[in-house]
Amino acid sequence: MTDQPTQSLTVLFMPESAYGPTNQCIGLGKVLLDRGHTVVFAAERSWEGKLAPLGFVEALVDLAEPDPDASEDAAGQFWIDFIHETAPEFRKPTIEQLSSFIQPTYQALIDGAKYCEPQLRAIIAEHRPDVLVEDNVVTFPALLSSGAPFVRIVSCNPLEIRGDDIAPTFSGYAADDRSGWDAFLAEFDRTHQETWDSFNAWVQEQGTPPLPRRDFVHTSDVANLYVYPEELDYADARPLDGSWHRIDSSVRETDEDYELPESFRERPEGSAIIYLSLGSLGGADIDLLQRLIDALAKTEHRVVVSMGPRADEVRLADNMVGAAIVPQTKVIPQVDLVITHGGNNTTTESLHFGKPMIVLPLFWDQYDNAQRVHETGFGRRLSTYAFTDEELIGAVEELLADTALRDRSARVGAAIRERDGLRRGADIIERVGLEHLAQRG
Repeated sequence: MTDQPTQSLTVLFMPESAYGPTNQCIGLGKVLLDRGHTVVFAAERSWEGKLAPLGFVEALVDLAEPDPDASEDAAGQFWIDFIHETAPEFRKPTIEQLSSFIQPTYQALIDGAKYCEPQLRAIIAEHRPDVLVEDNVVTFPALLSSGAPFVRIVSCNPLEIRGDDIAPTFSGYAADDRSGWDAFLAEFDRTHQETWDSFNAWVQEQGTPPLPRRDFVHTSDVANLYVYPEELDYADARPLDGSWHRIDSSVRETDEDYELPESFRERPEGSAIIYLSLGSLGGADIDLLQRLIDALAKTEHRVVVSMGPRADEVRLADNMVGAAIVPQTKVIPQVDLVITHGGNNTTTESLHFGKPMIVLPLFWDQYDNAQRVHETGFGRRLSTYAFTDEELIGAVEELLADTALRDRSARVGAAIRERDGLRRGADIIERVGLEHLAQRG
């Protein structure tokens, strides 16, 4: 595609309210905006005032009855609160989280989809988009019944796209050990079947086809994107049809620049720079974040900390700097190692910039990302709540000393950047919209 197409499109994005999916859509949307298209965000209400300054049209929705007494929320506040309240469940094995976390999360998402369906239909009628893009894990029927083409984005680990020869999504199980796969799937069915049956009936009442088995979201007939580097992908074990397109990374270009403090540039010989982030949601687990900070305080390394939504409760050590939100895509290129919860954005962005990782997963697809990083040799997976300080520091020193890994990561990062997934994704969305305009005449 050219930077300035002959026809201008209206593109509507419907991201899940957390920072990961929304930032993913912001990156693609900004490319389309710069090409002269109108980009509308049907985002959740707490994003008000955060998208318009980037040039997007804010057409916001409520996912539940607004609380007139509530103070002004942070973006994605519903999920920040949800994760904070549910954090004790993350200490359980993944198979036990199916009932205590995964099913309630799906139910909360379904409740939001049902509540906002009339709002979304009104937004679509007002803006009349030429292509609609969803980055979520449940279906919003209005996106499928608008008369314009629908594009699905998977910005979680691509085990979400199920297959017989890959581990079950949410399990964190190894690719080369099938021993627990059947039991995990059986427990998924036991804990989710009733929820799935009810949602499947509702989406059909709204005019959509039936949902695929075990899935709560439809696949597009025209184009589906998933965000994952080729070097981590499962493509050999789970081939996909021609509607699927991998974009190896989708690193937004809207983050502000970040300058390391002088003390980080003039540090002791042998010390490195580490980036620590549990993500916008995982950072709500303040006890875990503080424990990681206290352990890294024992090293000579410098640490940039994404302090999360409870930043005022975090105590940084003298060898650290941080903020509630840091411009991650500008920080990662400047560091030597990333310690992360394994969210898909941070995982793909770290490899995009050629950085090895230590991954301590908390929930959802983070276990799958942690396992994939570990089994492909791009870092280490640690037990999130059972690690010792010595184990964490030992992993840090081991990875920093592994020059072969660092060289390999740098080469892979250069290849990923060359493939330019951000513009590849924007090209596909743009093509779908332009073909739709051409068919309409």
